[in-house]
Amino acid sequence: MKIEFLYPQGKTKALTFSYDDGQIFDRKLVEIFNYFGVKGTFHLNSGLLNQDGFVTGEELRKLYSGHEVSCHGVSHKYLRHISNTQFIKEIWDDRISLEQLSGELVLGMSYAFGEYSDEIVQRLQSLGIRYARTVESTQSFAIPGDFMRWRPTCHHNDNILEKAEIFLNPPDYMKCPLFYIWGHSFEFEKDQNWHIIEAFCKKIAFQSDVWYATNLEIEGYLSAVRNLTFNVEETICLNNSAYSVWLKHGDKNIEVKPGKNSL
Repeated sequence: MKIEFLYPQGKTKALTFSYDDGQIFDRKLVEIFNYFGVKGTFHLNSGLLNQDGFVTGEELRKLYSGHEVSCHGVSHKYLRHISNTQFIKEIWDDRISLEQLSGELVLGMSYAFGEYSDEIVQRLQSLGIRYARTVESTQSFAIPGDFMRWRPTCHHNDNILEKAEIFLNPPDYMKCPLFYIWGHSFEFEKDQNWHIIEAFCKKIAFQSDVWYATNLEIEGYLSAVRNLTFNVEETICLNNSAYSVWLKHGDKNIEVKPGKNSL
């Protein structure tokens, strides 16, 4: 019998946002996200908090409540331009500060200046980073093959309203599309185009078949899906993760809870 994965609660689509740098315009963006019930991940430079134009450490926990706080490096350095010791401090110290301020696990990041390499990926993994976003757009709704080189769908200035139409009404062959938008909140202020993100959120919010999730929630769930173990006849499924995973089994949606499950 055919088995397909679904998003939590049997939803068939997922949406996530990713915004860098932690400038004061995050306040307005978070307000928009909260109003429409969508979720974002905010990649912050802990060494720039409290400086002019940036959010403060004191407001961080309340401001980003319900969203995700993630690494962007302590001071937004080029990761290829620093020594091994500086690299460790840039990421490790960022994690420490952001975890203390947010009260949450900080396990993801976005690459400062979009700069990464195989060596950088290996170092990040040794420091506990589970995913890292690039700035290379796929122009698709495909789920990532490599979370440490996670390519988003597009930047928010890249016709997201038109893409929303396809995302909400995908062709039959498109299974579990993931719409991943990235950018910087200061760009809305600079370009005076806050109306774009407001119109997009209004169009895409409150859809019964869409899972609104942070980057880390997506990574955790899809990793759990990929680590499921089935018997040959696909009548038993072992879920070794802490997540419930949802599958379409024939014409039924099934919740596969942690542990051994009969299908």
